[in-house]
Amino acid sequence: MPETIPSLPDGTGLRFAVLTAQWHGEITGRLQTAALKTLTDAGVKDDDILVIEVPGAYELPQTAMGVAKGEDVDAVIALGCVVRGETPHFDYVAGCCAEGLQQVGLETGIPVTMGVITANTLAQAEARSGDGTGKGGNKGIESTDAALRMAATYRTLESRRRRS
Repeated sequence: MPETIPSLPDGTGLRFAVLTAQWHGEITGRLQTAALKTLTDAGVKDDDILVIEVPGAYELPQTAMGVAKGEDVDAVIALGCVVRGETPHFDYVAGCCAEGLQQVGLETGIPVTMGVITANTLAQAEARSGDGTGKGGNKGIESTDAALRMAATYRTLESRRRRS
């Protein structure tokens, strides 16, 4: 029977960086709280979680690159919030953030997840940082769940390579 990588991994022994943008701090604070709870619920020890605050979503990729290259982490979780305004600024910040985070993962081989809310209104952002799950839900929980799964997957793949 083929080996299956677990879909609900145990986080014991895995190390994570949680990067939180401070712009829209009430919203990103709820994302960070949910992310940290998700990690500890999965068995990740507090000592295995590095929390870094950055000014805004635009700074997340730069920090993610520094962490992925310079820290011993299994995954990086980027949390932020960008709300559309009257100018094209939203498009630039949201686009650069998404593309930059993806590039960090591709260049470093460290999974980087995007828990950055991109909303048309503050009400939409609040709905995506609340207590609920499913549609709307909390993007901190969702991106942390993805980071746990990716870290476990990468660890399993590395273990398979060593056995070969």
